[in-house]
Amino acid sequence: MKEYQGKTAEEALSNAAEELNVPVDQLIYIVSDKKKGLFSKKIVVQIYEIADVIKYAEDYILEVVDNLEIESAVQSVYDNDIIRITVDSAHNPVLIGKNGKTLQALNELTKLAVSNHFHKRFRILLDINGYKDSKYIRLSRIARRAAHDVQKTHETYIFDPMPADERRAVHNACTGLSNIRTESVGEGTHRQVQIIYVD
Repeated sequence: MKEYQGKTAEEALSNAAEELNVPVDQLIYIVSDKKKGLFSKKIVVQIYEIADVIKYAEDYILEVVDNLEIESAVQSVYDNDIIRITVDSAHNPVLIGKNGKTLQALNELTKLAVSNHFHKRFRILLDINGYKDSKYIRLSRIARRAAHDVQKTHETYIFDPMPADERRAVHNACTGLSNIRTESVGEGTHRQVQIIYVD
C-alpha cells in the first residue's frame, strides 16, 4: 500500500497515476483522511494492489466461516479479471447449502464487503470443493440438450433464475449452435436465461 497526497482527491489520484504509470480508472484506492499542514489541508489516498484485494477477500471469508465455528482454508487465483477463491472445510455441505444457496450468499457478501472497502467493483467467484465446476458441467449438458430440442421444436426454453456465473455457463454452452440464440431476461435474483430459435 502506498500513500499519495493532494489538495483534492482528484489531485492525489492524478499524482498516483502519473508516478505508477497507470490510468486513474484502473487504480485501486481508498481516500483515507485529511492531513492538516501549517497552512492547508491535504487529502490522502491509499493505493492498493490486487494482492491486497485478494487478501482482504480471503480474510473476510475466513472470518465469516470462523463465526460459524467451522474451520476452513482458502486458496485464491486471479485469472481474467476474476478473483477465484476456493474454500475447503470439514463441513463443505453446510457452506454450500441447498442448491448452492449458502455458497451464493457467501459469494455476494464477500463481493459487497470488498467493493465497499475499496470503492470499486470486483468480480469474485467462490467455489467449495469443486461444487461450482461440477454445476457448470451439468448446466452445459442441460443447455446443449435443451438447445437441440429448441432446434427441432422452435419453442423457447426458459431456465429457472440463476446467478450470473451460471447464466454465463449456459450462454457459453450454446455459443456457435446453429439457429440458436440465448438471452438473459428479468431483474436481480429473478434473472433467467432463454434459449431461442432463430431463422
